[in-house]
Amino acid sequence: MKATSMRARLRAEMTDEIKAIARRHLATEGANLSLRAVARDLGVVSSAIYRYFPSRDELLTALILDAYTALGGSVAAAEGAVDRADLTGRFLAICHTVRDWALANPHEYALIYGSPVPGYVAPRDTVPAATRAVTVLGGVIEDATLAGVLRDDDRLPDDAAADVARIGAMIAPSAPLGPLSRALGSWLQLFGFVSFEIFGQLHNTVDVPGPLFAQQMRAQAAYIGLPTT
Repeated sequence: MKATSMRARLRAEMTDEIKAIARRHLATEGANLSLRAVARDLGVVSSAIYRYFPSRDELLTALILDAYTALGGSVAAAEGAVDRADLTGRFLAICHTVRDWALANPHEYALIYGSPVPGYVAPRDTVPAATRAVTVLGGVIEDATLAGVLRDDDRLPDDAAADVARIGAMIAPSAPLGPLSRALGSWLQLFGFVSFEIFGQLHNTVDVPGPLFAQQMRAQAAYIGLPTT
């Protein structure tokens, strides 16, 4: 039993070390990971890496899952620390946490929200981790719906309504389509701003992004219909 436990611990430690080296490669090479290069930095033959990650795609999947899990966990913790009645505060906590995490982890952010990796298709088991952050947003919209604070005066085209309804069934089943559509638009606005900042599109345009980001996210809260006072 002790031998089995020791082997499991050593395997977990080696797996973590491989992923740590792979993350360093993300900073210099993007998602163009080479298992041989990771093995070289680890000081082992490449065949040793394949015992832990049989392919580059499996290593990428592990890194993607870690990134989504870290972002989702940070968002859930920040939003969960805000008073449940403070709907706008909860929304803003989500927004600022996404940006803070992205700025602290730009290469991991690029891996999950940047250009698709050529030839890589993420397996379906990445979906729960990938949707955790937006599910936290859904909780805010659900609570705002139940509190009766959201206006429902939007009429969506049929095709758009179908997509919004499908997403709403997963993250905010009580929310009317109009407010839910606005919330999804704000989610896109959030990641659009963060991506522009992370990928350098604000250089020579916005000197200090933080205050503009805060103002934009407050504007998005009002757009959704969350209380502004």
